[in-house]
Amino acid sequence: MGVQGLTGFVEERGAFFTELRVRDTKLVIDGSSLYHRLCFASAIDFRRGGDYGALAAAVRDFFGSLRACRVSPFVVLDGGRGADDRKLPTLRGRAAERLRAAHGLSRGDGGCLVPLLTREAFVQALGRLGVPFVQCFAEADREIAGLANRWGCPVLSLDSDFCVFDLAAGYCPLTHFQWQSVCAGEGARGCYVPARCFSVEKFCRHFSHLDKSLLPLFAAMNGNDYIDLAALEVFFSKVRLPRGCAAGKGGKHVRLQGLLNWLSQFAEPTEAVDNVLKYLKKHQREEIRELLCTSMEDYTPSDVNLEDFFQNGKYECEAARKADLPQWVLDALAKGKLAPFISDALILRSTFLHVQVENMQRPSAHSTALPIRQVIYGLLLKVSQNTEAASPSKQTNELPVVCEFDRLQKTLKKTSVQAASLRTDFCDDHFPLDKLMEVPMSCRQMLLLETLGVKMSFLESIPSHLQLPIAVTCYWIGCSEPKVKLHQLKALLLMIVSGELHRITNDPDPTVLRAEDESIAYNEFLKWKEKKLPNKDFNLDAAHSFCQWQCCLQMGLYLNQLLGTPLSEPDLSRLYSGTLVHRLYQELKSTPSVENLFSLSPKMTQLYQVLLNTVESTVSPDFFQKMTKTKSESCKKKKASNKKKKAIRCAIPETQHLCNVNRFASLGVDD
Repeated sequence: MGVQGLTGFVEERGAFFTELRVRDTKLVIDGSSLYHRLCFASAIDFRRGGDYGALAAAVRDFFGSLRACRVSPFVVLDGGRGADDRKLPTLRGRAAERLRAAHGLSRGDGGCLVPLLTREAFVQALGRLGVPFVQCFAEADREIAGLANRWGCPVLSLDSDFCVFDLAAGYCPLTHFQWQSVCAGEGARGCYVPARCFSVEKFCRHFSHLDKSLLPLFAAMNGNDYIDLAALEVFFSKVRLPRGCAAGKGGKHVRLQGLLNWLSQFAEPTEAVDNVLKYLKKHQREEIRELLCTSMEDYTPSDVNLEDFFQNGKYECEAARKADLPQWVLDALAKGKLAPFISDALILRSTFLHVQVENMQRPSAHSTALPIRQVIYGLLLKVSQNTEAASPSKQTNELPVVCEFDRLQKTLKKTSVQAASLRTDFCDDHFPLDKLMEVPMSCRQMLLLETLGVKMSFLESIPSHLQLPIAVTCYWIGCSEPKVKLHQLKALLLMIVSGELHRITNDPDPTVLRAEDESIAYNEFLKWKEKKLPNKDFNLDAAHSFCQWQCCLQMGLYLNQLLGTPLSEPDLSRLYSGTLVHRLYQELKSTPSVENLFSLSPKMTQLYQVLLNTVESTVSPDFFQKMTKTKSESCKKKKASNKKKKAIRCAIPETQHLCNVNRFASLGVDD
C-alpha cells in the first residue's frame, strides 16, 4: 500500500516530523520495506543477479545497532495477495515497472531491481540472528498498526500509509532512521538511534486543524494501491478546491493540499463522503460510497493478535480461516517456512514470476523451472495419475490450471499452466494436502529428487547443506536452453566453493577447528578478488544462464519447503554472488588457471572436484564437447534454423506452458 504523492509531499516539509531517540523500546518493523531499503543501500550489483552475502551483512549490522540500543525488534512481513486479490491491477503495474527496469539494466542503463532471492535471503538472515518475525496471511499494514498500538511502540517502515493510520507512538520512516550513526548518549540511558517520527497532530494542524479521522478518506480519494483514482475524476473536475486547485492545474502535491484543505471543513467522514457524492451522477453514488468506505477500512488497525503469535506461536485471522487451508500450511506460512507464492497458487491459482536482468529476446528465464512449478501446483491442487488413467478424454479438463504472470520478451503476459499429475503415493485419498506431512520422508525426498532428475546416490559424497543446490544445478544443466557452457558451470561451482571456504574460515563457533590451509587459501582468494578486472564487459547470455539457475533454485527451495525439507536448506548468503560468478566466468575464458583458485586448500580443491564430477556424471560424456563448434559452423546452423526458431517461439505462450509432466523421468523445456 501507499498513498500517491504523500511521501514526497511530507519529505518536502520537515515541519511534520519530530526528533526521536530510539532506545529501550520495542519496535515493530515493516519487513518488506526493510529488506528493500537494505538491498538498495548495500551496493548490490543489480545487473548481475545480486550479492546475498552483502545483504545478509547489512541485515546483521542493522539488528546489531538495534541490540546496542536495547531495542527489541519484531519484523512483520507481507504474505500473499489474499482471497479478494484487490491489489491485482497494482501488482501488474509494478511487474511491468520491474520489467522496464530489468530491460534498462540489461542494456547498461542505471537503475535498481530487487534480486530474485532477496526475500528468501532476508528471512534466512532473520532466522540466523534470532530476530522474531511473522509472515501475515496477506497485506501486513493493518496488523503492523494493530501490534504497534497494542505495545505503544513506533512503526518503522517506508510506506506512506502509516502517515494515515492512527498510531499511538507514531511512524518512523526508514529514510530518517540513522542506524549506521548510533549516538553514545548522555548519562545512564546509554546509546540511541537518531530518528524522526511523523506527527499526525502537526500534519492535521497544518491543514486548518483537520480531524485525523478524515485521513483514511483523504488516502482513498487521493489514490492508493486499492482504489482507482479515475472513479473520482468527476468530483475533482467539478469541486472548487481551496487555493484554486482545480483538476489539471499544477502537480500532484497541489491537488493533495487542496483536497486536505477541502476535507478540513467537515467534522467526520460520513459528512465528507455525502458531500463528495453530491458531485457524482446518482447511479454512481452508492457504488462509489461502498468503494470509499471499503478503502477507509484498510486504515483500521487489525484485531489479529500478533502478540499471541510472538508469545505462543499462534497466528489466527479471519481471512486465513475462510481460506480453509490445512492447519500445517497456515502455521508454515506464518513462520515463513512457506513463501507467499505457495498461498497465491493455492488460493488464487495465480502467481507472479519476478523478472531478472536477462536476455529479453529469449524466453523468460523462469521457463527453465516450469516442470518444478508444475509439480508444486500438482501437490497443492491434488492431481493424481489415476485420474488420467480413468478418463484420458477428460484429462485436459481435469488437470488444474494456474495462471502465471511472466514476461514474454519485453511485455508482461498471463499464461495458463497445467499442474503436473503426480504419483498416487502423494495424491490418493490417503494423502491429500492436509496429510502431506504424513507421507514418509523418504517418499517426499524421492519426489523432490525425481523432479530435479537426480538420484540420492549421486549426492551422497556432497555436504548435506549443498545437496539441494547441486541437485538444482544438475537440473539446470539438463533443462536450460540455450545449453549451459562449461565455463558457466565451473564459475558457478567455484563460487559455491568460495562460499564454503568463507563459512569455514568465518565460523564464530570456537569449537570448530580450522586448518591453516583454509585460512591461507581464503586470504589468497580475497587478494584475487581485490585485483582489478581488466575486462568488465557484461555478458548478457551468461547473465541469462545464471538467471535460469536462480529460477531453478528458487523453485527447488519452494518444493523442498512444501515437502517438509527432505534436503537441508542452503544458506543463500554464501551460495550466490552475481559479481563473483560473472567475474569467474570472464576469467575462466581468458585464464583457465583460475580453476585452481583454491589449490592452497586440499579440502576445497577436493570439494570443487567432487561437485564438478557429480554434475558432469548426470549428462553424457560429450555434453560440453558438442558445444565447441567453430564460429562459422555455428553461424551456418544459426541462419538455417532462424525461421524454424521464430515459429517455435511464437507458439511458446500458447502451447509450451500447457505441457504435462509425467513421472519426472526426463524433464525438459523446449526453446
